[in-house]
Amino acid sequence: MLLLLIGVFLFLCIVYIVIAVYVESSKAEYPPGLACHAELRKLHKILTDFSVLGSTLEKLGISSEVALSNFSTKLFPIKSEDDPELFTKNVKFEGVPVRVYQLRESYARGRKAVMFFHGGGFVLGDIDLYDRLCRHISKEAGVVVVSVGYRLAPKHQYPAAFEDCLNATVHLLKNAQDYGVDPSSVIICGDSAGGNLTACVSQALVTRKDVPKPLAQVLMYPAVQIINFNLPSYQQNQYVPLLFRERTLFYMLHYVAEGDLSISREVQNGSHVPPDLRKKFSKWLSADNIPDEFKLRGYKPHVMFAFDKNLYEKLKHVFEPSCSPLVAEDSVFRLLPKSYILTCEFDVLCSDGILYKKRLEDNGVSVTWHHVKDGFHGIANFFEHSDCESGKRAVEGIISFIRDA
Repeated sequence: MLLLLIGVFLFLCIVYIVIAVYVESSKAEYPPGLACHAELRKLHKILTDFSVLGSTLEKLGISSEVALSNFSTKLFPIKSEDDPELFTKNVKFEGVPVRVYQLRESYARGRKAVMFFHGGGFVLGDIDLYDRLCRHISKEAGVVVVSVGYRLAPKHQYPAAFEDCLNATVHLLKNAQDYGVDPSSVIICGDSAGGNLTACVSQALVTRKDVPKPLAQVLMYPAVQIINFNLPSYQQNQYVPLLFRERTLFYMLHYVAEGDLSISREVQNGSHVPPDLRKKFSKWLSADNIPDEFKLRGYKPHVMFAFDKNLYEKLKHVFEPSCSPLVAEDSVFRLLPKSYILTCEFDVLCSDGILYKKRLEDNGVSVTWHHVKDGFHGIANFFEHSDCESGKRAVEGIISFIRDA
């Protein structure tokens, strides 16, 4: 009888997972003109399978969705074979794991360096996942690359990731000569959540007197605010892989709210934003600052829900520039170095990048902007796919900027 009950239970679990996977997969939208359609669909299906399985196991108290999602990233052949042109070394900067990539042919002094912060919503990803991209940047741009393995949520809450990235960068700036690097030629770079960390670290460094300012910053489809989830691209691309709007909230709340997903709806609709900050930030976060061409696919102006004081108290740190760098003061923006911003048409974070670009330009900062008209979130990671020219061109643009900075 017990075996029968166990069998029935397992059968029901399998049926539930199959149905849930179907429901989640069917949400995905693939707009006309979207790049790398076949590869994107395949990868989204795999990620959805692990997400649903992880969510089910979490409800059963067996594992966590985040843990299983992290496990899924280990299944792909992501680390390159030894490269005769590169020397790599795993070390720690101020206790933070990093991987240093250097060209073997030259240890000349005065080289540029790129501090690289990986994406993954502050909860996923690691140095290995971005090994191929970092190797490619180091070789093609002729720079030292330092890839940072910062602490991840939900085990390590904000500001752990920011502190790790800042401390590792300061360490390089103070010890640059050990790696043949000119400390005044360090570029900060990152994608998605790593783009957030890039903006935050760059802002922190330009106000310090003990280290040189960054030479430049490269923000690849960055998440630069945790305040407004109803900007045009959040609405228009809410179901476009690889990053749904609801998934953005999932990651953000694991970073800033210990994974409390019960508040997702209220946060999505702005209940955590008090009236005075709604007024203050409107000049920076308004959809009016986004060109009309980026509102053509069904954007509707949104009115925030009523303010919830308790929710604000729980999330008030999201208004700090080290969490939402888009809302830093003009006095900080004016000090920032020349910048490169990559945005993608079919990405929920497209509006973030455009708004950050405007704030930089309004404060006199030189910005090189590359908008991928057929791009989606994470397209740079497809740079080696033969049928994804947009991913290749996106990375080539970044390398060109780094080389010429």
